[in-house]
Amino acid sequence: MAVPRLETACLLRPEAIPPSHPALQVVSVFNPGVAAYDGRVVLLVRVAETPRESCTGWVGLPRYVPGETEPHIDWVPESDVECLDPRVVRLRQTGTIRLTFVSHLRLARLDPTGTRVEAVDPTPTFYPETEWETYGVEDPRITVLDGVVYFTYVAVSPHGACTALASTLDFRQFTRHGILFPPENKDVLLFPERIQGEYVVLHRPNPNTHFHPPEIWIAYSPDLIRWGRHRPLYGGRRHWENDRVGGSTVPLRLPEGWLEIYHSNRKAERGAGVGTYTASALLLDSTHPERVLKVSREPILEPTEPFERAGFVPNVVFPTGLILQGDTVLLYYGAADTCTGVVRLRLADIWATLE
Repeated sequence: MAVPRLETACLLRPEAIPPSHPALQVVSVFNPGVAAYDGRVVLLVRVAETPRESCTGWVGLPRYVPGETEPHIDWVPESDVECLDPRVVRLRQTGTIRLTFVSHLRLARLDPTGTRVEAVDPTPTFYPETEWETYGVEDPRITVLDGVVYFTYVAVSPHGACTALASTLDFRQFTRHGILFPPENKDVLLFPERIQGEYVVLHRPNPNTHFHPPEIWIAYSPDLIRWGRHRPLYGGRRHWENDRVGGSTVPLRLPEGWLEIYHSNRKAERGAGVGTYTASALLLDSTHPERVLKVSREPILEPTEPFERAGFVPNVVFPTGLILQGDTVLLYYGAADTCTGVVRLRLADIWATLE
């Protein structure tokens, strides 16, 4: 049973976001990177768009071309694709995967409480530009480190889904630092301080040969570019995480250790649909974060609200950012792969789930 919610709000819905181009329509605004910046909470939100036009018997698959601002839409006969779920299709001739949407990132500014949106950029804030971003940029995780705002993000292209790194000082001009982890790798979280002189990340490889369901790994680096000493951290062993687990929020340093909110997926019965996504917690050792000290004995957050249970992908809560406010936390998340939500939880209630 999830911990009690003190407050829940749906912050952003697709209809509130103008599309990036007349040929596209917004279907999702979700999975935001989160930071306390300039006295406010800001969200770098993923905006997913599909072709506005529909054509009977055809499927429109959008993509970007590096150096061009116009989106390209490849129209493919329905008979030539196999729909795997609402997000992806498989091309029958080649066996390769295409997304049914493209994504960019948009900046949203919240009020001082962190629970209401005051403004959203009318146009894309961070736009796909490189050959490894052909199908979009997704799911940023923000870390403020040494006075610089860094964010990891998933870059998707015909090469696969990899994780790249970018930085900014003002959320207006960005520096791309390139790919950190090649395909397939997601859910890369950069710790907000160096530990024993090293940078540390959590990441989630997704090997094609599943000897084990996807799980959380940890890695270390001297310079944010070269990563090594990879090792599995947590593989999921509870009934609600029988399909996969991955890091969700940038680890929060507490006196007892690093608090990490992670997501997990429970397979749907008889293989129907994507399954249910929930959130739980880990406590990692302060100086040796590869040591897991405690794990939630039950999820801290489950999809219960209507906007979490119905949408592009139903029954999903996918946390991507956390702000500590006194004895409570604001947990920001994607809901049903459609909306952005926030929930306020007591830190003590999260703590009570750990064992």
